[in-house]
Amino acid sequence: MASSVKNIQLTKFDDLFKSQEERQADQGEQVKILPADQVFPYQRQPYTIDRPTADLVRLMDSVEQFGIMEPMIVRPRKEGGYEIIAGHRRDYCARAVGLDTRPAIVRSYSDEEADILVVDFNINREDLLPSEKARAYKLKLDAMKRQAGRPSKNSLQIGENFQGKYSVQILSEQVNDNVTTIQRYIRLNKLIPALMDQVDNGTLKLVAAADFLSHLTEKEQSCLLLVMEQDEAIPSMAQARQMKELSQEGKLEQDQIERIMREEKPLEHKITLDGKWVQKRFPKHMTSRQIKERINKALDLLEHMEHQKQGPQR
Repeated sequence: MASSVKNIQLTKFDDLFKSQEERQADQGEQVKILPADQVFPYQRQPYTIDRPTADLVRLMDSVEQFGIMEPMIVRPRKEGGYEIIAGHRRDYCARAVGLDTRPAIVRSYSDEEADILVVDFNINREDLLPSEKARAYKLKLDAMKRQAGRPSKNSLQIGENFQGKYSVQILSEQVNDNVTTIQRYIRLNKLIPALMDQVDNGTLKLVAAADFLSHLTEKEQSCLLLVMEQDEAIPSMAQARQMKELSQEGKLEQDQIERIMREEKPLEHKITLDGKWVQKRFPKHMTSRQIKERINKALDLLEHMEHQKQGPQR
């Protein structure tokens, strides 16, 4: 009993009154106040910093009123100064409101560690664009493979650090997407910027863009974009698949793209719901997908009730 009491480590009296900065200093790091001109964005940062989301607006208001409340995390640059690992949007807001300094914790990271951390700090945000996920997933997956000591050309190579799992499986366990979806997002990096924009704004669907259109050459994609703009048309899944097959055979020319895109499509019914009507009948927290699912359930129930009213057929 006596020996177990001796092993209890009590907090020293002086340590009870140490500041947060002093405790960080004891751990080998502390918050530093850095000049704004010494802080730079991370070179391979995969996210769009200045997209005017509601979250960014709230952050801008907070920084303008109170400054940067949570210190950024930075690492030293070989060229001098520091590059941001966590806090790109805080830095953007601070620049917008004219703050001259940045509170930051300075840490040393390898390129692989930095790539992974830059992705991880924002990867589960709900407002990410497909293009942001595409860049982020590729950046982290490449870094994971380098850490495992495997060639980056093989995206599914097993690394000795992954305990028998594929790197993409490890990534899937850490984010909100399954392996197939992650691979589709990574394929989006093969799209030309203008087609990537079409995916971001919802004009092109993820599956069609990733599984088929991303396999077209840059020239073929540019020709497709021209036809899409001229005809104000979007390729269907079947059309996208047909273009991929012709591309792999080396037979996809401008006239072939025009012929495929101008084939008659089945009539699609598009219905736009009035915003006030939606707000009146559905809770504000519900997403578009949840609203659609509820409407489908209501229509299924209505159809079932009408069928019961008609009674059994004779």
